[in-house]
Amino acid sequence: MVTAQAHAQAPAFTRQDTLRGSITPERAWWDLSYYHLDIAVNPADSTIRGVNTIQYEVLEPQQRMQIDLQAPMRMEKVVQNGKELSVQQDGNAYFVQLTEPQQPGAVNKVQVYYGGKPQVSENPPWSGGITWRYDANGKPFVANSNQGDGASLWWPCKDHMYDEPDSMLISVQVPKGLMDVSNGRLRRVDRHPDGSSTYHWFVSNPINNYGVNVSVADYTHFSEKYPGEKGPLDCDYYVLRGNLDKAKKQFKDVGRMLQAFEHWFGPYPFYEDGYKLVEVPYLGMEHQSAVTYGNGYQNGYRGHDLSGSGWGRKFDYIIIHESGHEWFANNITYKDYADMWIHESFTTYSENLFVDYHYGKEAAAEYVIGQRAHIQNDRPIIGPYNVNHTGSGDMYYKGANMLHTLRQIVNDDEKWRGILRGLNKDFYHQTVTTAEIEDYLSEHTGRDLKPFFDQYLRDVRIPKLEYHADGKKIMYRWSNSVADFAMPVKVTVDGKEKWLEPSTNWQEMKVASSKARLEVDPNFYVTAAKVNSI
Repeated sequence: MVTAQAHAQAPAFTRQDTLRGSITPERAWWDLSYYHLDIAVNPADSTIRGVNTIQYEVLEPQQRMQIDLQAPMRMEKVVQNGKELSVQQDGNAYFVQLTEPQQPGAVNKVQVYYGGKPQVSENPPWSGGITWRYDANGKPFVANSNQGDGASLWWPCKDHMYDEPDSMLISVQVPKGLMDVSNGRLRRVDRHPDGSSTYHWFVSNPINNYGVNVSVADYTHFSEKYPGEKGPLDCDYYVLRGNLDKAKKQFKDVGRMLQAFEHWFGPYPFYEDGYKLVEVPYLGMEHQSAVTYGNGYQNGYRGHDLSGSGWGRKFDYIIIHESGHEWFANNITYKDYADMWIHESFTTYSENLFVDYHYGKEAAAEYVIGQRAHIQNDRPIIGPYNVNHTGSGDMYYKGANMLHTLRQIVNDDEKWRGILRGLNKDFYHQTVTTAEIEDYLSEHTGRDLKPFFDQYLRDVRIPKLEYHADGKKIMYRWSNSVADFAMPVKVTVDGKEKWLEPSTNWQEMKVASSKARLEVDPNFYVTAAKVNSI
């Protein structure tokens, strides 16, 4: 998602937070395999109505299933094999009592009928819901954005990130003169006697629930093929009428994005479903294979360079950032919302790598270092688990600088590139935990990174390299850090670059002069301070 606003203090958590944020017993016994979301979107009265068919494999022989749907949407009935089932509501969680035996290994399905006026997003994409607007010609312009708040704001699903369907069919009926663009590939369009049309989009890859997308408007379309690592990649663009010429110029950044990210991260993860960029009435989101765009056909973030370095005006922030999420969010997806840094730190860092690929390493360093001005260090980047609550918004800029620092520690750009590509290969189409990502990076860098991640993800302090000049030696150590913090750092002493391996205990090095100065390489997200005594 785009740059988050500052988060308030964590609230007191409720039973509803636990029902939403944890793998409850009523979720754990069944594994999602397929959704068919079949709905009608009616802009005239701001309603959505339809049925979601949920196909699942039985893991354990249980009879009680949790399905989520948030008010004011209403679950009307749940059916299995033609029989209506008993449903008990507990807030946004609906507990369905199955009557037929659930045998381990069996693949079953339920149909969930529902409808209503979904929550309207007050500030998309940061607040969840549907945006109902009109274009310049007075035609409806509708889209969803619901990361964090949940896909169950507008459709009934297993609303937890740990489990994804292997594939999905999205069928959306819209009024005459409008088109729906959703994830995956368009299979067919059904024209109805009343002038309405149903668009059927098939997603052949696993998809996270918040990435499921409907975008309804009077769209015009153009396309191209990108010669990618896995062959020709279909790139399709859907924009409002009147914006075609602007889009054909601005969307040239897509090719540049694919060049950079396939180099650094490996092949685009969804060749089978293609890549789409879709104009929407809000800033943008990382909906899988249907990235949404509303940056006004201008470079930067709404025309501004968030880094203050000048490099942020060289590209369209929304195209680059939201597309970066195809690798980190949609390919590699967090299991718990507390681990959102896996999405946002790597994707904010991807902007730096885009700059690196097209403008060079020095420009990229200026870009990511410039982003430090936005770091708050207000609370840890990792949030509380099992309650659907994220950590600090520092997961964006601090997270990017953490990864930039790690690149310096690796000190081998081809090795670093191999690690990033390896992440996307080894965790291909998987949901992951922070522990899995930390362990992977420790293993492939050949260094125990636990103190490093404890410092940057679980603490708010910026490590400080303290040093003390004592004749022809300099004493140095890490302070303002976790107890066992030990991180190598590149410094300049007497005009010469040196690598130090400081810990939280004082160490010494000999220098040529009692007037020697120590300066830390600015690519490391740390501070340095000379102390008069130790």
